[in-house]
Order: sequence, then structure tokens, then C-alpha cells
Amino acid sequence: MELSNLIAKDLLSIRAVFFRPEEPFTWASGIKSPVYCDNRLTLTDVAVRTDVEQGLASLVKENYPDVEVLMGTSTAGIAHAAIVGHLMGLPMGYVRSGAKDHGRQNQIEGKLLPGQKVVVVEDLISTGGSVIEVVNVLREAGAEVLGVVSIFTYGMQKGLTRLAEAKIKNCSLTNFDVIAQVAADEGYIAPEDVARLLAFRNNPSDESWIGGTK
Repeated sequence: MELSNLIAKDLLSIRAVFFRPEEPFTWASGIKSPVYCDNRLTLTDVAVRTDVEQGLASLVKENYPDVEVLMGTSTAGIAHAAIVGHLMGLPMGYVRSGAKDHGRQNQIEGKLLPGQKVVVVEDLISTGGSVIEVVNVLREAGAEVLGVVSIFTYGMQKGLTRLAEAKIKNCSLTNFDVIAQVAADEGYIAPEDVARLLAFRNNPSDESWIGGTK
């Protein structure tokens, strides 16, 4: 089985990714979404966690063989960076969303030397904003950021465009298209819902997919 399909099945089985096209969730931005995603749930299922961490390690080895340090995003990427770092025998740290207001006022936690080759570990990517901020902090500290690995990406055009403009490569274990198709194949959603889900992904602000009009 392809890794992307395996991870998609894993995420669906523990409801880390949960589709509800008939009763959309509302994001903080107000956008109606047919999908709920909480990859933190992967940490509490040993079998799924093993698939995810071994998968992330494989992505790093295949795409960034020169990596010297892993850096997790705060907070969801920290545990994954730690586990993958352990599997690969690599040092790890993480980047805070803002500098501490006490002590050494660090934003980067863990030892990072200028010029070191870094891979960022993220749990999911939607519009790309948070991971771009992390990469920028690392670059400002003198790191050579090789790219990002993540568990899941929506593949939203806004995110793809922003990552490309920031010259950031991302490799994900699975993506929205794969999970939507696996969800239909496995009976989590109706086959006709796949087109509605992709319509949402292609234009999240257009709610015409709600009610089955697409």
C-alpha cells in the first residue's frame, strides 16, 4: 500500500481527520469547513503513531539527506520532531510562536548553530502562514532550512503559492485529495461527496458546495 493511502486510512480510523459535509464545522475565520483535523490524536494511538513517525523519518531521509537538525513547530510539531529525531539519531529543537518574556527570551529552543541544515517538522499545512513564520525565524538565526515535512496538507492554492514565494519545499505524508478518496472508498462519506470536498478545498470562501450543489 502506498504510504499516502496508509496514513490516510490511519488518520480516518482515529478521527484525526473527520469529514462532516452535511454539518460543516466553522473555523475561527468564520469559514464553513466539511473537515475537522486534529493530528495530535496520532500521538495517543501507538500503531498510528508508529506509521506516522516512521513515515516522517522516511520523508526526511528521501528528500533531505543532508539534514543536521530537526525543528518542530509550536506546539503540534514538537512531539513529532522529538520522536523522528530519536528514530534518526538527530538533534532536535522547536520554535516558539513568539519569544519568551523571561529568562533568555528564546524563540528557538534547543542548540542551533549558524549554517546548520534544518528540516522543519509540522503536523498540518493549510494556508502555510505558521510554518513560513517558523522558517523565517530559523533563517534569521542563520540556519539553512532545507524544507518541511508534515503529516497532512490541504493543498489549498493560497498555501501552495505562499510556500513557493517563500522558497519553501514541503513534503507531506498524505493530502486532502487522497484522504477524501479513501474516505469515500472506506464508507466514511458518500462517493458523491468527494467533488464537494474538493470544491471546498479549491475555494474555501465559496460555500456553494454546502447542500450538495457541487
